[in-house]
Amino acid sequence: MNSVFLDTVGLIAVWDKADQWHKDAEPVFLKLVTSGRPILTTTPVLYECGNAAARRPYRTAVDDLRSWLAAKGWLIEPTASTLDTAWAEYRVANAGAAGIVDPVSFVVMRQLGITDAFTNDRHFQAAGFATLF
Repeated sequence: MNSVFLDTVGLIAVWDKADQWHKDAEPVFLKLVTSGRPILTTTPVLYECGNAAARRPYRTAVDDLRSWLAAKGWLIEPTASTLDTAWAEYRVANAGAAGIVDPVSFVVMRQLGITDAFTNDRHFQAAGFATLF
């Protein structure tokens, strides 16, 4: 079963009921979680989520997800080599004006053979990945 990569845009959309993408993201996320399909992310994505949630009611949801992913072995800590490759991609901006966390995600996804991302972020599409909502 193919893994899915969790992106910040998708996760915030699930947690924040006022988010413009919440209605699209929530049913897709629930289906993913119940499907048994492995869902992975990186620590930098969770750092972004943690920053966004710092003063929000879903703050504990970020840490709960982190703990759950870590226990399953689905939380990826990028290596120095992965980060170097990501910074090189960031420099040339092949996927548009994405911040540095997106290229880290792209490199990890390629390394793991992941093609689907739980997001609607156009940078993932520009980098050649399928977005799920």
